[in-house]
Amino acid sequence: MTRPSIFEFAGGEQAFLALAAAHHRRCLLDPVLNHPFSRGTHPEHVRRLAGYWGEVFGGPGGCSGTGDDHSAMLRLHAGNGMEDDLGKRFLDCFLGAIDDAGLPGDPDLRAALRAYMTWAVREVLSYSPHDARVPTGLPVPRWSWDGLEGGR
Repeated sequence: MTRPSIFEFAGGEQAFLALAAAHHRRCLLDPVLNHPFSRGTHPEHVRRLAGYWGEVFGGPGGCSGTGDDHSAMLRLHAGNGMEDDLGKRFLDCFLGAIDDAGLPGDPDLRAALRAYMTWAVREVLSYSPHDARVPTGLPVPRWSWDGLEGGR
């Protein structure tokens, strides 16, 4: 029996839309994380975030074809001189948002989501120095039950 993708197991598009909305709400409530949003966000921020995460976890590849590849996501966050505390806060908001969004309580699912976001936060923080340069054309990473596919 083949195990469904994390995207399917979590509940598909609606689950990732709920996760992105819950995460966004938590970030806005955090006194440190809300600062980047003070200049406003793209009107489709939550939907785009849900699409990105959905693609990461095995959902449809809608982001890659729209210019919202991994390089574009990293460029949004690069060069901001972010502190490590920001990464911990972001991860904590994500983990809380999993419950807020009503995703399944399955321990393997929770572990996979945590592992991805821990990896993703570390990668984003690696581009936080003011002189950081993000390579072009990085594909959206794919995360399976076994972790990052294809390594990086």
